[in-house]
Amino acid sequence: MAKATTVTAPRLKAFYTDTYVKELQAELGLSNVNEVPKLEKIIVSVGIGKNKDDKHHYEVVRNTVTKVTGQSPIDRMAKKSIAGFKIRAGMNRVGLSVTLRGARMYEFLDRLVNIDLPRVRDFHGVSNKAFDKGGNYNLGITDQSIFPELTFEETQHIHGLQVTFVIKNGSKEASKALLVKFGMPFEKEGGAR
Repeated sequence: MAKATTVTAPRLKAFYTDTYVKELQAELGLSNVNEVPKLEKIIVSVGIGKNKDDKHHYEVVRNTVTKVTGQSPIDRMAKKSIAGFKIRAGMNRVGLSVTLRGARMYEFLDRLVNIDLPRVRDFHGVSNKAFDKGGNYNLGITDQSIFPELTFEETQHIHGLQVTFVIKNGSKEASKALLVKFGMPFEKEGGAR
């Protein structure tokens, strides 16, 4: 008879449900536990840009996103025509994106905060100004070589990634408090971390 395997929840998700919810409710002065900000999804996207016709560059970007997130990306189509960039509405392969939810989302966040961001050269923390009106946070990564999942050969074509943290019930302050609990290293107000 085969043994049943037990699946454990990701470390950050367990911390969130067991500890962070109560702490955030007290810190933010919220009367209801359902008002506590919650990480809903993480979107990792890459624009192909000027290399939209280069199949090798497309494959490099696709491989990077797949290895970093553990999920196959989808092709993004152009929504508008832009004559200066020679893009027509509906043109395929102007970018790639992945939406992470559940266990994969928490595992990606854990690796990003604890392994990947400390590998950035001259790192002083992430920007405090990258929150939108809904409380979502946008993080731009200029070089994919910070991810240890990629080999040296896979980082020869340098490109960046955009990571968007979609936060439910978040204002700027509430979202920042949630990301600080998860260990996001924000810049100190004076500049250096």
